[in-house]
Formats: sequence, C-alpha cells, structure tokens
Amino acid sequence: MSMFSHAQNFRVDKMQVNQHVHNTRVTQTDGRDALFENVASNALHNSRARFDAPKCDEDTRVEVTKELMDWIQDREGPQRLLCMTGAAGAGKSALQQTIAGKCSTSNTLGSAFFFSAGDPTRNNLTYIVPTIAYQLGLHNTALRDTVAKVVEEDPLIFERQIQVQMDALVVAPFKLVCASGELDCSTFPHAILIDGLDECSGEENQAELLSTIKVCLLNEDLPFRIFIASRPEWAIRSALYSDPEGYLYGLAYHIKLSDKYDATADIRRYLWRRLQDIGRRSHDRRAQSPRWPTKEDIEKLVAAASGQFVYAATVVKYVSERRGSPVDRLRAIINWTPESRQQTRPLELLDILYRNILSTAKELYEAVDTNQGRDFLLLVRAHQMNSDFCIGQDDLHEHELADFVKSYSDKWKARYQEYGFNEKR
Repeated sequence: MSMFSHAQNFRVDKMQVNQHVHNTRVTQTDGRDALFENVASNALHNSRARFDAPKCDEDTRVEVTKELMDWIQDREGPQRLLCMTGAAGAGKSALQQTIAGKCSTSNTLGSAFFFSAGDPTRNNLTYIVPTIAYQLGLHNTALRDTVAKVVEEDPLIFERQIQVQMDALVVAPFKLVCASGELDCSTFPHAILIDGLDECSGEENQAELLSTIKVCLLNEDLPFRIFIASRPEWAIRSALYSDPEGYLYGLAYHIKLSDKYDATADIRRYLWRRLQDIGRRSHDRRAQSPRWPTKEDIEKLVAAASGQFVYAATVVKYVSERRGSPVDRLRAIINWTPESRQQTRPLELLDILYRNILSTAKELYEAVDTNQGRDFLLLVRAHQMNSDFCIGQDDLHEHELADFVKSYSDKWKARYQEYGFNEKR
C-alpha cells in the first residue's frame, strides 16, 4: 500500500528517510579459545618459564630413572599410579623433568603439570584439568575437537569442581573418541606427569586432586599411567599409607626416593663434572688447573649435601657466577661449611649456605648502593616476585611492584631475625 494513496495537488521536494535496522548478535563461545585461556602454560615441561629447569646429568640417577621409565612403558602393569616421595632437595623435580624429556622423545608423554608455589597460575587447582586436557588434545584432532565442543556447550565448565572437570574434559571425550575408532588407546601417549603436589596451596586441594585421579583416571577403560612427585606431606601420606588404610594404598606404586636410593655417588660425580667444566671456562688460571677442585673439597661438599641434590646444585650455581672467581667462591663455601659433627638438624648446612650467600650479596650491594637505607632483602623479594608475576608479560610498573612488596614486608622483617641480618631504617 502506498504511503500517499489518493493524494492530490501534492508535491515532495526533498525527503529523507531514515531506516533503523536492529541486528541482534548472538555470540557463541569458541571452545578451543576458551580452553586455551584456561591453560597454565608455565606448568608445561617445556615452557619458556621453566627454561632452566633442573634435570639429571646423563650418568646420574641411572637406577631410579630406569625404574621410572620401565614402569611408564609397561602399559599392562597392574598399578597405574606411581607416587614418588622425598624430602626437599632430594631431586624429585629434576627426575620429573628428565622423565618428561624421555617420554616426549619416545612419544609416550600425554601431559605434564609442574606445580610451583611462587607462580599463581600453577600453585592451585584452577588450571590443572584444562592444561591436561589441552595437552592430550594435541595428540589427536578428534579428541581436541570433542573437548572444544564440551566447552562450547558448557562455557562454565572451568568453574566446576575438578572431578566434574576431569570427567567432562578428559574422561568422557577420551572414551567417546576411542569408541568411535578415531583414537587407538594402545598407541596413544599415555604418561601423565604431575610434579610438586606439595606446592599446590592447601592440603585439602592436594587431597582433592588425588581423590579425583583415583575416581576418574584409574579406570580400566583408560590407558593412562600417572606419575606424581611430592614431598611426603599429609595429603599424600594419608592416601598412601596403610595405617589407617589410605584410599590409594594398594593402588599406587610408591617410591620413597630418599630411603630407596642413595644419591651420594651421583652427587659426587655431578660436583666433579660441573666444577671442572666451570674451571675450564674460567679466566682464572687457578681454576683451569687439573688440581682444582681438590678431592678434599669435593668430599666435604658431598658430606655437607647429605644426599640432597639441592645443596650440590646451589654450590654449582654460586661458583659458576661469572663476575667472581670460581676458586674464591668455592673456597668461601668450604670455609662456611662446619664439620659434619657440628650439624644439629636436617638441611642445616643448606641453610648456612643460603645465609652466607645472601650475607655476601648484601655486603656487596651496600658497598655500591647510592640510595642509602634501601631494604636489601625486600629488593631480593621484589625481584623474585617480578619474575614470578611477569613471565610472558610486560614488567610490573614501579607502583604495582611496590604494592606487592608492601604486602610481604611484615613477613620479610621476620626473616631478618631468622637469618641474623640487621634491618636498615
């Protein structure tokens, strides 16, 4: 029907018609993008954030490495969960990193997650299931697409309990793709590695993860073999030990690293090789001598390590600092080290080593500091926090860093008394 029907003697000189079209735009979650946004990339075994991750030297920890790899490669073994416990500094993370590398090379690594107490993306359970699902999906296109579809249908899946997440993002998609014939369970990379469970904040969270693994992944229809490394804290102890019977007792193969394997010979080989390498690269002719280091030096360091690789690794890192003489630095460590009969508690010599390294650094810093009165330990903590928070990001602005440091000030004031430093005002 015309707008001007039956009109007479009517003229339109100019007319402007404004047409408003309202488009309703419906947005849909892209499953792959949403999954990727919930992945803790820092937790991957080959992450840029872990470029200097410790790993075993080629001829060290040979027996335990063989035992771990034999267990992983035995797809038919009855126990599909291996828990390796050991004290701080026993070399658990180095072993995990080494095993991750070997599994990656042999195409048996399904996924890996390295917890770290200082990294907010990997010191809790928020990202662990999406990170595992993401890595598993990299090995099979159909599995990756199925996981993405789950996320599209339930964009809030990442807010669910982790057992619900594990079922929805790992177990159900895996079974579905296997049943369709698009995935061969017998050849799929089946090793799932989790390092540093004790660095996940909250014992209840650690226990929740262990319970989820038991309920969801130790399923006869799934091919996974899960290797967890942790200090023997309450969550894993109560699950593994038989008195009272833990819910993983009998299901898990338990390696007590510090009890079963004596690392003394490996630590000795490690120190000899690393210190001699440092000497060959040094400009200090004393370090280039075949008589450096001495056998007595090595044996004193081995005794001080008490089977803990972290002590030997700290010695090597300190001696290798290029701005100082390796000979002088090693001599300082030897002089700091009391006789073994004076040791009164586990890891005391490691504490002494840390304290003396910090004291020396503090003295050198204050000798050249033009801003008198700045708090050395808080600056150290600020540097560490800046590194933790800024992996893959721009550096924090000064005021942001100051806010972070301020929140830790009370804690670190107490550290002055613990380490015997005098606080500067």
